[in-house]
Amino acid sequence: NRDEMDPIAIERLNLMNMAKLSIKGLIESALNLGRTLDSDYAPLQQFFVVMEHCLKHGLKSKKTFLGQNKSFWGPLELVEKLTPEAGEITASVKDLPGLKTPLGRGRAWLRLALMQKKLSDYMKTIINRKDLLSEFYEPNALMMEEEGAVIAGLLVGLNVIDANLCMKGEDLDSQVGVIDFSMYLKDSTHSSKSTEGDGQITAILDQKNYVEELNRHLSASVNNLQAKVDALEKSNTKLTEELAVANNRIITLQEEMERGKEESSYLVESSHKASRADGTANGQVLGETRKQLKEETQLRLDVEKELEVQIGMKQEMELSMKMLEKDICEKHDALVELRQQLDEMRTLNHDVCLCLSGFDIISRLEEKTNQMGSTIKQLESRCKKAERERDLADEANRLFKQEFGDKIESLQEEVEQLRRQRWLLEQELRKWRENPGGHIPEALLGKPPPQRDMRQHVEDIRRVRPAFRFSVTQQCKNCSGVFCENCVANELPLPSSINPEHVCDVCYSQLLQQYSSSPS
Repeated sequence: NRDEMDPIAIERLNLMNMAKLSIKGLIESALNLGRTLDSDYAPLQQFFVVMEHCLKHGLKSKKTFLGQNKSFWGPLELVEKLTPEAGEITASVKDLPGLKTPLGRGRAWLRLALMQKKLSDYMKTIINRKDLLSEFYEPNALMMEEEGAVIAGLLVGLNVIDANLCMKGEDLDSQVGVIDFSMYLKDSTHSSKSTEGDGQITAILDQKNYVEELNRHLSASVNNLQAKVDALEKSNTKLTEELAVANNRIITLQEEMERGKEESSYLVESSHKASRADGTANGQVLGETRKQLKEETQLRLDVEKELEVQIGMKQEMELSMKMLEKDICEKHDALVELRQQLDEMRTLNHDVCLCLSGFDIISRLEEKTNQMGSTIKQLESRCKKAERERDLADEANRLFKQEFGDKIESLQEEVEQLRRQRWLLEQELRKWRENPGGHIPEALLGKPPPQRDMRQHVEDIRRVRPAFRFSVTQQCKNCSGVFCENCVANELPLPSSINPEHVCDVCYSQLLQQYSSSPS
């Protein structure tokens, strides 16, 4: 037979037989031992060496600047694309600090997959996609032939054993993977022998491993909670800045409304003066009046749109504040649960202390517990700080509603009055067109708005801005708003420039508060 004479086929057959012996011996010894396997267990180490040789068989060489490189980490990365569940293992391997080579990452991936009891499923997934494996393996490699599918089926039996492997102190990059054939030449009865006095030590080691795993999960949950608290603080700061921007925008809208009223009075006065001229100039005056009326209408529509946008932003800010309160409550509940878990950990540490009184592991566990307790206290203080900032934001929102709620309603009423006045002017203009021989109606010539309302509105604005003037304007370098000269008399250095720049009163107080609260 030609396949029997092919040396590569013989290598595939030998590797498959070694995998069978390794998996069979590992299952029998684990069942006879009756406990969780750790990294020091010799049959388990030999199993990983055999799997490494199976994955390396027929790998294509990749040329790099250091020479040719063969690594089975590339095919294992395909599992993450084909099975989303494997993404957690790949992320954990990449986060391990001691791994520097693709070979070490591949060895760590095999150990994590065995602990997760998913090694057989993942191997079947990549073996079924030979179109993707052809990028990494030669056509006659073990993973591309039937022997690979046989090994994947044999790996299902490993789901009955439990393994607890710690890879933090293990040097996976520089290990030499050599198969020890002497383990498989021994008498089968030798592997079933076990000492009777190790039962108590085994139970203690299992408790130690359980405590370490529980501590690891608790540390991960504390880190996640701390990241959420940081994100909550950033969102709270962003909401405060948006509230200040909304206040400045409403003040700018009030100023634009005032300018619109002035332009409207100017149009009425100009139309009144034009009516006193001779009849030949009436057509030109009416044309200019129509253009100015269109511009005034467009300006009114723009102001209404801006008002709607500001009202929508205020509603969004209120919704964000509610979500912020809900998130703070959830963080508080999470802290309570973590505190309960910490108490359970202390009780468990005390029980382990009675069994391992002479070991240094208890002192290290207590130090970790105290560190986590201090971290939880810090998180509680930061949570209280976030609640205080939330209260300040609520107070600022209440003051905003109290100060500008009535003004928005008055602006809306004035817009409605301008709409009615425009409609009357259009009716009179239509009547005058139907009877062009008559004189221009007084309603079309218009009357300037009552000076009493104008003065009253200016007084309202001056209460908010006492030093407001219409003569000289200047732009705020922080919010880009246009204000009078006295309102931007303050100077402060901004994040965008080292030199002091002119800022408005609102931005000046906000920046002072921000600089005073930031660490020096």
